[in-house]
Amino acid sequence: MSTAGKDGQPKRLIVGISGASGIVFGIRMLEVLKQLNIETHLIISKAAEMTLAYESDLKAKDLREMANEYHPMTDIGANISSGSYKTIGMIIVPCSVRTMSEIASGVTGSLMSRAADVALKDRRRLVLAVRETPLHTGHLRTMTQLSEMGAIIAPIMPAFYNRPKTLEDIIDHTVGRLLDLFDIDAKLLKRWKEDGDPLIE
Repeated sequence: MSTAGKDGQPKRLIVGISGASGIVFGIRMLEVLKQLNIETHLIISKAAEMTLAYESDLKAKDLREMANEYHPMTDIGANISSGSYKTIGMIIVPCSVRTMSEIASGVTGSLMSRAADVALKDRRRLVLAVRETPLHTGHLRTMTQLSEMGAIIAPIMPAFYNRPKTLEDIIDHTVGRLLDLFDIDAKLLKRWKEDGDPLIE
């Protein structure tokens, strides 16, 4: 059963996973949202399925089953393609440059870009966890354009002030910071005190 918002509607988050390296962040995102009983609607690109095979022992079927609902990229008639279907927004993690560019152009040739466009037009939160480096000027201009359109550009970057001991610590911190952008406290972070004192759990 999913968590309800203030209006009594389920808390629904659209999760897109595109073909950039770093699919472990998308996997962990789904795991955490499931633990928090937040309803997830998953879209996986074909390139992401290829990345999954390179970077994980999971199969595409395993990934699909981690979400409450899975929507094929070609299903333009899915519920999440309509602004009348209430969600708290969308995150694409990891987000490839290709996916980012398609969203910026306004071309909605797939459900991934259509759902992102709906989030923008209805002024819902759209977070793009871009995973690319280095960035050329075209990438930076696209990010600026998306930011001006209302998206949040949140590149996947590790933090070390929390003194991570394992790769899992780094992943969890990143996922926790991304969920903060939706006002979801997943209890994954060591936070800095307001007075600048040492970190607090």
